[in-house]
Amino acid sequence: MDTTQTTQQIRLVPAEAEALVGLCGQLDENIKLIEKRLDVTIKYRDNLFDISGENSEHVAATKTLLENLYREAQANTEISPETIHLYLQESAIESLTSSKRGKSDQLVIKTRKAFIKPKGANQQDYVKQVRKHDINFGIGPAGTGKTYLAVACAVEALEADRVERIMLVRPAVEAGEKLGFLPGDLSQKIDPYLRPLYDALYEMLGFELVDKLIEKNVIEIAPLAFMRGRTLNNAFIILDESQNTTREQMKMFLTRIGFGSTAVITGDTTQVDLPRGTSSGLAQAMHVLKGVNGISTTIFNSADVVRHPLVQRIVEAYDRFDVEVEAEKKARTEARLAAQADVTEGHS
Repeated sequence: MDTTQTTQQIRLVPAEAEALVGLCGQLDENIKLIEKRLDVTIKYRDNLFDISGENSEHVAATKTLLENLYREAQANTEISPETIHLYLQESAIESLTSSKRGKSDQLVIKTRKAFIKPKGANQQDYVKQVRKHDINFGIGPAGTGKTYLAVACAVEALEADRVERIMLVRPAVEAGEKLGFLPGDLSQKIDPYLRPLYDALYEMLGFELVDKLIEKNVIEIAPLAFMRGRTLNNAFIILDESQNTTREQMKMFLTRIGFGSTAVITGDTTQVDLPRGTSSGLAQAMHVLKGVNGISTTIFNSADVVRHPLVQRIVEAYDRFDVEVEAEKKARTEARLAAQADVTEGHS
């Protein structure tokens, strides 16, 4: 059976040998990755590329993707698989088939060491909400950028003098590892768990400046327990791993927010490490605060994952498994109730 092939041609200009090499990668590894992910065939000679495939939208998306990656290669020369994955994510989420989208439409967070571009509609909306609201929830699986973007917004606000300090907060809950066996006081014990936040700060501000700001308490790292009794004005506060707060802790944290402050609460409701029988403060807050003016909530899903492509597929597999488990529980419950009804009817 014949299949209709769609073909588009693109000439990348100006032709820059170094940028073209960076775009294609060693042994055309980048081209092969794009072909595999978008199910197209790419042939090129110098700066002239022919793209063909059975899906016209994929062909159009590949054309736009190559244009965007070439611009990136002109600026940074080397294109990594991670960079391609991020652009591919954007292609899937925002339809790069639209050639009308220009650089002016792209949201950028500017920090001393980096310009951060939120990828996809959800990430862009998340950043817009954080800039607009005093309290913001970012809920979703690992790898969706919710914590990284929160740190970027905090650094941007600090450098623009919109806040006087940044606070990084985390509940001291043991996720299978005992804190008591770690050296130091509680603050030092929790430092390893805040490593992703430190890494983001180092990337955006540099090692020396981050260390100086921590010494001056402009950047403060605090276990959630240390927040009780404090009122935080003119601060950007990030509560990470908030699914591990109790209901009382979440209420305590939210009522610490003072004038001129912004709070971002990130978490994944499927990764609760609280003791059995203890309800998650994040889950309750989602219900209690629904519709409260001045509070934003962004829900991320597997399509927003910006790590290795396998991470997205892993998240989706677990989601399917959870749905299947719930369906089995429901079926067993219905069967048990039906059996009880038959017994009752038999006795009557």
